[in-house]
Amino acid sequence: MRSLKILMLAATTAGALGLIAHTAVAQQNVPGGNAATTVSAPPAGRGAQPVAWVPKKTQLTPYEAPNRALWRLADVKAMHPGNGSWSQPIVRNNQMWADWYQLAAGTKNPTMMWPDNRVGLIVWEGQLRVSVDGHEPFVASKGFQINIPFRTPYTLEVVGNAPALFFQVREADHYPLYPVSSNPSKPADVPGYTYVQAGLTPDRGTIGTGAYGEKLYLDYYKDVVNAPAGRGGAFIASDHFFMNNIRGRGIPTPPPTNLGHFHAEYTEFWFIIEGRMEYLIEGIPQVLQADAGDVVTAAQGRFHRASFRAGEGMNTRVAINPFPDGLHNYPAPAPGGRGQ
Repeated sequence: MRSLKILMLAATTAGALGLIAHTAVAQQNVPGGNAATTVSAPPAGRGAQPVAWVPKKTQLTPYEAPNRALWRLADVKAMHPGNGSWSQPIVRNNQMWADWYQLAAGTKNPTMMWPDNRVGLIVWEGQLRVSVDGHEPFVASKGFQINIPFRTPYTLEVVGNAPALFFQVREADHYPLYPVSSNPSKPADVPGYTYVQAGLTPDRGTIGTGAYGEKLYLDYYKDVVNAPAGRGGAFIASDHFFMNNIRGRGIPTPPPTNLGHFHAEYTEFWFIIEGRMEYLIEGIPQVLQADAGDVVTAAQGRFHRASFRAGEGMNTRVAINPFPDGLHNYPAPAPGGRGQ
């Protein structure tokens, strides 16, 4: 009887909102580039949709600095004029962090690696020579997406006379490690931590394994935008890291009654790498217009709907979150119907 009361209390606490629980397949690229059914509705033809009581936050998750619903690249660059090196925090939550970095011409960073998760980069301006231990070095320019495996030493070096600008995503509260063999002097400490020497487990992340066979890099404009049969798809789908290119043609703005979906346990954000996107996010009255280079964030628990802007040709958003098979929660269907 006590167990039954606990279960009843939990259901009452969750509220009276019934929602469809559906996995991340709805976030995948639409075959043929037709985006009309992307995101806003669970895909049809996959059997009966389960309906569950889902715990949705009673108060909307706030956008605390540096987080914003929309970070425009123009605003970021206005905060850091000139050609010097700088960094700008963009996303901070309890699972993933993201920052803009600019490295001045002639800069080569020290050899570093990351402890327990991959790091993803999107190069936006200039050129970077990327040297990852165990792989041939390559030069990355605008549109390159880069997948740095965990505990794998690498360096970034600016090529040419212009600075290099890139967007970097990493696990929350993770800081780089510096191999003593190439960094004999102690690195500068980071807030709350001091660097000490320690022996490490020898295993490291890999490339070309996993369900999606991750690549070291993707030249998005060459391999997708300018390729005859180019299409998006997951670039990184690893433990606690999902970077997914969702590409399609513009569609008319959906009606405001189309809420999209929400994620109960995590925040999701998007880097616009091609064209223009529209977003409706719960608690924000206007539809957000995001251009290439901008970053949009739907804070944990907020309904959000993404759509490719009509009349803009092909468009791509890079969806970033911690779970390749993350749960999507849609408004519950009417009796006998499907979710929104």
